Order: sequence, then C-alpha cells, then structure tokens
Amino acid sequence: MKRIHGFVIVIAALSIGGCANGNDAVGLPTGECVVLLHGLARSSLSMEPMARALEESGFHVANVDYASRDYPIEYLAPMAVGSGIKECESNGEINAVHFVTHSLGGILVRYYFADNDLDLMGRVVMLAPPNQGSNAADALRDLPGYEWLNGPVGYQLGKGEESVPLRLGTPSFEFAIVAGDRTIDPVTSAVLENPDDGRVSVSDTKLDGMRDFRVVGSSHAFIMQKDEVFTLVKNFLGHGSFDDN
Repeated sequence: MKRIHGFVIVIAALSIGGCANGNDAVGLPTGECVVLLHGLARSSLSMEPMARALEESGFHVANVDYASRDYPIEYLAPMAVGSGIKECESNGEINAVHFVTHSLGGILVRYYFADNDLDLMGRVVMLAPPNQGSNAADALRDLPGYEWLNGPVGYQLGKGEESVPLRLGTPSFEFAIVAGDRTIDPVTSAVLENPDDGRVSVSDTKLDGMRDFRVVGSSHAFIMQKDEVFTLVKNFLGHGSFDDN
C-alpha cells in the first residue's frame, strides 16, 4: 500500500520530475520573505521547486517542514506558521512576510491568523486549499487505514461537525487562490463534485474575500510544481494580481 497526498487510501506509484523555474514575472523584491507550507502527508521537499523559483526572483524563502500526520490543526498551525515567521525574521531586514501554501497549509495559515496578527504580514497564495472542506474526507474516513495515512487532520478537513475550515471566518490578510481541475485518482474523484483535482473540488477551494482566483490544468499532487503556478504566485506576491501588470 503506497501513501499519497491526504484524504484517501489508494494504490499509486507517483514520480516527481524536475521542474523549470518560471522566472518571468515581477521584478526583484527587496527584503521580502516567503513562508512555504506543504500539504498533508507531504514534506518540504514537495515545495522545493517553488522555493527555487522564488529565490531566483530575489525572495528570501522559509520552506517549513512539519509533521502533518501527527497532530491536529490546533497544534500544527502555531508550530508550522510560527516556525516560518521566525525563520523569515532571522534573515535580518525583512519588510514583508508572505505565505505560499499547498492544501492543508492554507488552512493552517487561516487558523493561525484568526487569532494572531503580524505587523509585516504580506500576501498569501493558497494552492488547492480545502477552504470549504472536502467531500473525500467525509466519504473515506471510515476506510481501514485512513487514520494511519492521514492522522487526526484527516478528520478535520471534511464538511461535517469536525470541519475546521468551515469554522474559520474570512481572512483579514490579502489572499488569492489557485485550483486544479485534473485528476490522477478516479477513486477519490468519484466522490467529489466536478471539476476537481483528485482531492478537492474546484468550488470548495474558493473563499469569500479572495483578491484573485485561477484554475490551472493540474492534479492536487503536482500543482505547486508547475511553471504556470510559479508565475502566478510571483505576480500576486509582487502586485496583488495574477495578471502580469
């Protein structure tokens, strides 16, 4: 049995190839740091291509690794987000701290900043976030091995009473969302509203207050490693829009 990203028990063999760095968006930033937060059952390695793309564009980067399967969101949020902020501040003269998140990472940022402020708060780009919960988490939660694969967070990302995303309000920070509409997992997609990325329906990524929104042709597992997404991220961090202007 192989483990793949969150919510589901399937057998899969996935290989991550090298990605180019999409280095064609905004000009070089000065004194800006980006915290990268990976998704459930992933690691900071999954965000390395994004880290390289941002570093080559002049950003400081804090690519945070956290034990996503070991603790609930209430513990993970201060641990992961707080660690990223501290790493950014250790770079010295920083005038903005941005966040780029994949899946669960976006929920951690929302949870943390529901009760915390940051004077240097910049912009946030959420990639494939389950902002309205995911039907997959509800449909598959009783399958054998689900808790082992996903940990306590796996029960907090659905649409039922335990849903953390549905308890959170509209973020006070400036944010945008990128969703994927391709799937490599027909088992999970069968319980999701189309279009979906194999883990989250496009409609469930959306959130009131978003400044921009874009759908790209990608599955959930690889959306953070696409050249197109690198450019969208850098554009939004640079001037608050996915468009290159």
